[in-house]
Amino acid sequence: MNTNNQAAIRFESVNYAVDGLQILKNITGFFHEGKITTLVGPSGAGKTSLFRLCNAMKSPSSGEIYIHGKPIDDYDQVELRRNVGIALQNAPMIHGSVRKNLDLPLTLQGKVLPKEEENRLMNVVGLEKDLLDRNSKDLSGGQRQKLSIARTLVNRPDILLLDEITSSLDRVSQQDIEKLIRHINEEYRTTIIWITHNLQQALTVGNYTWVMMNGELIESGKSDLLNHPQNDKVKRFIKGEVE
Repeated sequence: MNTNNQAAIRFESVNYAVDGLQILKNITGFFHEGKITTLVGPSGAGKTSLFRLCNAMKSPSSGEIYIHGKPIDDYDQVELRRNVGIALQNAPMIHGSVRKNLDLPLTLQGKVLPKEEENRLMNVVGLEKDLLDRNSKDLSGGQRQKLSIARTLVNRPDILLLDEITSSLDRVSQQDIEKLIRHINEEYRTTIIWITHNLQQALTVGNYTWVMMNGELIESGKSDLLNHPQNDKVKRFIKGEVE
């Protein structure tokens, strides 16, 4: 295993249960700092639950989680969630303009996002600054997802969690988002952890991949493991025999 300073997030024997139901089982592994790691696995594998542990939305039943080598419990929760951003599949928007949605993270802190920073973030995600005064409900699905990512970037997170962010998009919009995420990773060295059901996407976008099934980390390594998995369960999943 790499040294701690190469692990953005590290799990040591992490278990998570709800009302006696074991959701995550003895997860041990780490996400490489500054790299893109994709998470794949059938529905109910525990991928989203794992995300909720990464920014302390939920707490493990046992085991330890470290962010940049520091125990997650030692972080102030507000600070942690600024450093570990998350973008969701449905790109939720509040009622009002694109600007109001983009500014939301600082508005909640009683701060104002400078106009030049608004323009910069819009440029980063490939949205025209003229859209800032448009009603967010008038945006396309791809535009909403880009705005959601821009909003997550307001706090300049070190780690970005992406939960199925392209699953409802058409192919062109999906490719735009993939290109954007690669750019964010390469330009800012942001650690990206991306849940996707698209195995081709996991293979082509990810530097590393985790395969989860039934709450367990079954196999992990460089993303080309999806071309030649060692585990029989993973082989069946890739063939479509496990849903």
